[in-house]
Amino acid sequence: MINKFLFFGLIVLLVEYYSFVAVRSVIKQTPDSIHGYLFLLYIILSLVTLCGFFALSHYGRGVWPSVTLKYAVNMLVGVFIGKFLVATILLFTDVALLIPNLISFANSFKSHPIGSPPEGSRFMSRFTFISQLALGVGALVTLGLGCGIRNRYRYQLKKVKLSLKNLPSEFKGLRIIQISDIHSGSLDDPEAVSKGVDLIMREKPDLILFTGDLVNNQAEEVNPYLKIFGQLKAPMGVYSVLGNHDYGDYVSWPSEVAKRENLDALKQHHVDLGWRLLLNEHVLLERNSQQIALIGIENWGARGFAKYGDMKKAVAGLEHINVPIKILLSHDPSHWEAEVRKEYRDIDLTLSGHTHGMQFGIDIPGFKWSPVQYVYKQWAGLYQDENQSLYVNRGYGFIGYQGRVGILPEITLIELS
Repeated sequence: MINKFLFFGLIVLLVEYYSFVAVRSVIKQTPDSIHGYLFLLYIILSLVTLCGFFALSHYGRGVWPSVTLKYAVNMLVGVFIGKFLVATILLFTDVALLIPNLISFANSFKSHPIGSPPEGSRFMSRFTFISQLALGVGALVTLGLGCGIRNRYRYQLKKVKLSLKNLPSEFKGLRIIQISDIHSGSLDDPEAVSKGVDLIMREKPDLILFTGDLVNNQAEEVNPYLKIFGQLKAPMGVYSVLGNHDYGDYVSWPSEVAKRENLDALKQHHVDLGWRLLLNEHVLLERNSQQIALIGIENWGARGFAKYGDMKKAVAGLEHINVPIKILLSHDPSHWEAEVRKEYRDIDLTLSGHTHGMQFGIDIPGFKWSPVQYVYKQWAGLYQDENQSLYVNRGYGFIGYQGRVGILPEITLIELS
């Protein structure tokens, strides 16, 4: 914990230092009469940001009004990410100018701060331009994150036609709705949430599948939305699994008993919603005597998240049944490459969520990008390897940053053939 704190502190100091260097370089180009005011404004903004992060981490989300929290979190995230981009650009600039700066230092025998070439240096105009560019990029990202608040309930219906080898004839044309990552503790507009549910029901799905993270941490977060999500119905049922946030691992509990009771309450909420929660188990879905298997595993992550899932337990008994198609619900997409593709080649389709597409990126026909792709190889949309497929839902809700930029909340309609 101490090492993580020190590492985070070092990152913050580095970001703040480079941001200050960039701001100072640009302010020098403004009239002298307003230098002091601009510096004061920057210092106040920096102090508010740092104090805000401390207050949120120390006091938690519960003490803040929802509207205040929404705008406060977005401001903090936006400002820090903007500064982080500024620091990243200037850090790479420092590396590029390291040798010229050393030569300049040797010639002048005068030291100067990293990232700020000496006055009169032939690199000054170039560095000032880079500083202005970095601040411009940071400001645009910060502004974009602020505008992204409006996108957090702009549900996007993604339609996928998927051909599965050996699919029984009775299941051809099966319409599956997948949703994931509701994060009800972040939601603040029941009317907007209801519109998403209405959109789902208008598609008349045969089967609805939820791939985890109903809450952020506590079971009670879903209470205001039980009636809304309870409207999700399908002829072949609504099935669900747990995600990493559902276990309450990210808050401090007074005792292990309290934590266990929270998880039990969450499981009961799935029952109250009319959802069949699959806990390392499977069910057989039948149409006119033809069957496919639906497997649900508890959270299993290969990127540092807890592994509650047990595939051996989940598929136990299926080896004695001739089921031509197996569909797996597994919250974390890293599970697919780490275990499913290696040891369970008979699983035809895996449905996951978890990444949210980082709620930030570019997502247009023929091209998608998000910083999360540097952590998760499979992070949004359809992936295929021979006869196995994975679909990663971009998430119904949001967490942390209270909005979405480029990566909209998703409802997936999968039609099998």
